[in-house]
Amino acid sequence: MTVAAPHSSDRNPGYAWVALPPLTGFVALIWGLLHHPLPWRGGWAWAPSLGVEFALHIDGLSAQFLVLITGIGALVFVYASDYLAHEPARGRLFLILTVFMLAMAGAVGADHLLVLFVFWELTSLTSFLLVGFHHDDEQARASARQALLVTMGGGLALLAAILLLAAMARSYSLRTIIAQGPVLVDDPRLPAALILLFIGCFTKSAQFPFHFWLPNAMTAPTPVSAYLHSATMVNLGVYLLARLDPAFNDLFLWEAALLGFGTLTAVWGAVQALRERDLKRILAWSTVSALGTLTLLIGLSNPGAGLAVAAFLFAHALYKAPLFFVAGNIDHATGTRLIDRLMGLWRAMPWTAAAAVLAGLSMAGLPLSFGFVAKDLITTAKADADVLALVGYATLFVNGVAAAVAGVATIRIFGGPPEWPKGHVREVSWRMTLPPLLIALVGIEFEFLPNIADPLLAEAALAISPALGTVDVAASYQFGTVLTATEITLLVGLVLFLLWDRVHDLLQRVYWLDHLGPAACYERTLNGVIHLAAWQTRALQHGRLAGYLRLSIVGLLALATGAALATGMSDFIGASGALFREWPAQGWAWLVAVVLIVAGAGASVVLRNRMALLMASGLVGYGSAVLFLFTGAPDLAFTQFAVETALVVVAAALLPRYGVPPVVTGEPRVGNALLALACGAGTFALLLQLFALPPDSTLADWFGAASLPQAHGRNVVNVIIVDFRALDTLGEITVVIFSLIAALPLLGALARRSDRP
Repeated sequence: MTVAAPHSSDRNPGYAWVALPPLTGFVALIWGLLHHPLPWRGGWAWAPSLGVEFALHIDGLSAQFLVLITGIGALVFVYASDYLAHEPARGRLFLILTVFMLAMAGAVGADHLLVLFVFWELTSLTSFLLVGFHHDDEQARASARQALLVTMGGGLALLAAILLLAAMARSYSLRTIIAQGPVLVDDPRLPAALILLFIGCFTKSAQFPFHFWLPNAMTAPTPVSAYLHSATMVNLGVYLLARLDPAFNDLFLWEAALLGFGTLTAVWGAVQALRERDLKRILAWSTVSALGTLTLLIGLSNPGAGLAVAAFLFAHALYKAPLFFVAGNIDHATGTRLIDRLMGLWRAMPWTAAAAVLAGLSMAGLPLSFGFVAKDLITTAKADADVLALVGYATLFVNGVAAAVAGVATIRIFGGPPEWPKGHVREVSWRMTLPPLLIALVGIEFEFLPNIADPLLAEAALAISPALGTVDVAASYQFGTVLTATEITLLVGLVLFLLWDRVHDLLQRVYWLDHLGPAACYERTLNGVIHLAAWQTRALQHGRLAGYLRLSIVGLLALATGAALATGMSDFIGASGALFREWPAQGWAWLVAVVLIVAGAGASVVLRNRMALLMASGLVGYGSAVLFLFTGAPDLAFTQFAVETALVVVAAALLPRYGVPPVVTGEPRVGNALLALACGAGTFALLLQLFALPPDSTLADWFGAASLPQAHGRNVVNVIIVDFRALDTLGEITVVIFSLIAALPLLGALARRSDRP
């Protein structure tokens, strides 16, 4: 097996400087937390005409996320500067990572829901670029596409939920919506808004049945996985649910959905972790399980759940990011992440082994780690909430699997006799060992010095559960209860660790689950969309102009029919009577135009010669120009006259040159005539429906009043085209110019062809 070459990058700092911006942000954030009490508020007008303000509100929950985003982000940049030292496009990855970091910070700091949504979707877009960073790999492209479709689809549902919530609260402010929670519960639109909100948050945080995209996203480089899928993006859905929990925690729908889907996700993620052999995918499925645990904790009704969420969110980031780094170090040094091929690495990679052990202690929830504190608070929250026994048993199983995964990532891989010949595997550089060690040490430090974490966790817990009151994390431990739960968890974890291979083989036999699960449904849906698109293309984009025209006419008839059904035939009859009772002054001119149009259309149906058909179609154009001339659009009429004349002259000159057959064949002439008559009748009916509506001269009055003082023009139509619709007109001119540029080679070829004898 090929093993990575020893590092020479210790003497070359490479891109290590890119860690300075997030590190500066982290230091500034810590200084601000020490010297300025929360919350922090700010903002400025972003789109005043739309009422959108770039409003920021930083409370304890936002601050906790910002600490993780900047602190772990800085170490991710340090790690990636060496991990990607030989990657030609690493500059592009650092740029995308920076944009992603800013998007995450904006999402957790925004108070205006539309601003939050913009940053929310920006995280999806940047994560798509990061997961598909190695775009020459088909698997990376497929995983990136899957992540984008799932999270962006959920983003559309979230947008609908935002619009509903804003309509109910008459505000886009998160604080206002939370404050109006007791009032909103009686609104009949709230269930629909919450269901859409669940879809948006569940897709982002990989909750069942949208969980499958996260493990597949492990095709991303390890620094990306450590950052996006342990400490930032996948927690964004959890963040929004926790943020809105004070408003809707008393609703049965809220509690049932979060408890149900959270428990199912936690258990399913734990089971899937037992089916894997790739260390990175094992960690990914355990992340899915942890996200499910966070979701069910938010669904608990007691105030203590807020403290459990804040603690476990912090603990998970502090052990999962180092373990992803450890997986990257192992892959970098040995060329594999398969646990069957890894053993006894502690002798060759002692610093990586130390980071793995420290992080593994916290993941297993053992004493002397912050994970122990978090799982103690989880146990207390469940006991106080009096949840179903099934949820309690499920949590014990999930914690047991987490302990087993921690054992695999530490004891199985680094313990035992060495699997590799001496000297073939070497420790990675300090830039790849320092980040996981520092993060894991912070997790241990919080256990020994809990007062460091107390203020931040207390503020975050109060943001989730305002009824919690004064919080003392250090005094919240209940050692008797947690030790009992820890003993059961460790026993389950030890059994699963010792029987990992047998359990894995047993679960692999139920492969039929892979053909029934959400991931299989996603693939079938995607294939169905592809087949539907192919069928639709064959049916609609067939290349026959007559077919396109028939489809357009059918659409117009459907529009006319819908208008008639919507307004009723009484309006149609009344409008018809008004038209004939009040004969307008230009009525005779309109009648002449109608005669010309009808004559040209009738001749087009009867005539069979191409030249005669061309002349008849020109008659239709001239009749339309006469109609425009006497309905207040002389500029359009003169344009129509000029265009119709040029078209007839040019077409008449070119038709004989190309030897076009004189007879139209293959078209159902009688059917086309009937369809044309129906189109005319439908258009007439549609216009009568519009004629029956009360006149609204608001726009006409405004343009008439504003044209001279604002645009310095008396011709209102020209002013609209040149000034008020300047961008639209510029776009039309640009299209014409590019069309001419595209046609130049063809015109040149025709000119050269005409010069030949």
